[in-house]
Amino acid sequence: MFDFSGRVALITGSSRGIGYAAAQALGRKGATVILNGRDAATLEQAAKTLCGQGVEAHALPFDIADVGQASRAVDEVLDRLGRIDIFFSNAGIQHREPLLSFPLADFERVLFANLTSQWALGRHIAAGMARQGYGRIIFTGSITALAGRKGITAYTAAKSALHGLVRQWAAELAGDGITVNAIAPGYIKTELTRNLWNDADFTAWLHDRVPQKKWGEPEDIAAALVFLASRESGFVTGQTLVVDGGMTACM
Repeated sequence: MFDFSGRVALITGSSRGIGYAAAQALGRKGATVILNGRDAATLEQAAKTLCGQGVEAHALPFDIADVGQASRAVDEVLDRLGRIDIFFSNAGIQHREPLLSFPLADFERVLFANLTSQWALGRHIAAGMARQGYGRIIFTGSITALAGRKGITAYTAAKSALHGLVRQWAAELAGDGITVNAIAPGYIKTELTRNLWNDADFTAWLHDRVPQKKWGEPEDIAAALVFLASRESGFVTGQTLVVDGGMTACM
């Protein structure tokens, strides 16, 4: 089970953190992994590290918010490797500011990066998956789409819409052999959350809210991703899998 030999996976936002752990997990199970990020040097180093672990990894730098650039990069992969079987849409941005002072420009920027550009690139990749009659699309959602949090109105709106998109795409693409799901991570210990997990007060609050009383690790998300990206998950589509240590299950 969970053999990805012969499969090609594109993971956006994969030079570090959750995306890198996902690429590593898929690669160790036989997939050819395409790493993506905006910083070419960081991305090349990540790919080199994975190759040193016996993973067939390639770097593909582009900004997902540049729809034209992203589509052209995907076409390069298709020309070179012939297929993309798995798309883990993991890249995203954040802007924190109270609702009543949140600038419209920042709202639109966050919404475009976290929803519109995901829709555009995902649809472009889905067209190729439909031609081959097989595909796995997984989006990174968020527990903020399930429970609100102050200061992130644009992010919450984008992720909530993304969860709805998963259900709609699942209905529309099922006949083409494509499943569409999302993973909603809880608080995961990555470089992007370093300020929070170095904050003793925040960690105490988190431990009080999470039944398992700990931060999640990128590997926790990667394990869920391996299942949703696998052949064995073929009867699972239109779902959002919450990986948060039980945080959103409790009052």
